[in-house]
Amino acid sequence: MLENKTILVTGSSRGIGAATARLAHEYGANVVLHGKTESVELRILAQKLNCPYIYCDVADENSVKREISRLGSIDILVNNAGINPSKTFMELTSDDWHGIFETNVFGAVNFSKAVIPEMIEKKYGKIINIASVKGYDSVAGKPAYAASKAAVMRLTSSMAEELAPYGILVNAIAPGFVNTEMTKATMSPIILKQIGKIPLKRMARAEEIAGTILFLASDKADYITGQTIVVDGGYSLV
Repeated sequence: MLENKTILVTGSSRGIGAATARLAHEYGANVVLHGKTESVELRILAQKLNCPYIYCDVADENSVKREISRLGSIDILVNNAGINPSKTFMELTSDDWHGIFETNVFGAVNFSKAVIPEMIEKKYGKIINIASVKGYDSVAGKPAYAASKAAVMRLTSSMAEELAPYGILVNAIAPGFVNTEMTKATMSPIILKQIGKIPLKRMARAEEIAGTILFLASDKADYITGQTIVVDGGYSLV
């Protein structure tokens, strides 16, 4: 399905990123992992998949450029790295807002800008950004996260229009609640109430989100660009 393709997944030491990397490996892709630091989880996954990894802060443009320069050609980029703090509007500081946008939005910008020149040269590339249903429907306690994910959606559609002439497709996935460590760390009575409203009566597994990501990465999605695909178990219907 992804034979002879090289895929770089940011934030791939755990959660959706790790699930995407594992499934891409099963599909025959050459996988490159990424973490903010050289964590134990990152090294173990790289060993299991027998693949290279890089580590840097996605918000540091120069570090991103340096790490990308060490790699060969990237065919598919999955901008998955993100943070999801739980703070109310009045609790959020200016530093909080900057930190969330620097990771969730500028992280995608930095990695995309680093790989796009070579994609333009070969007239092929796929970029998949990870947004969230909270970019459509916010919840109390996460205004900065919701705003950052709405920005990712608009970034996706703008990039898609600009890059289409070069054969580069840009799409986004908007997951609902996913059973990951990040979700568990931000659990609250409000979140639990929202999870209870999901028509399928459960959170998604990270592997289910990964499957949609890799559909967009495959040649089955060669006529899809500029779209945000919602994968939320019907949550947005209620």
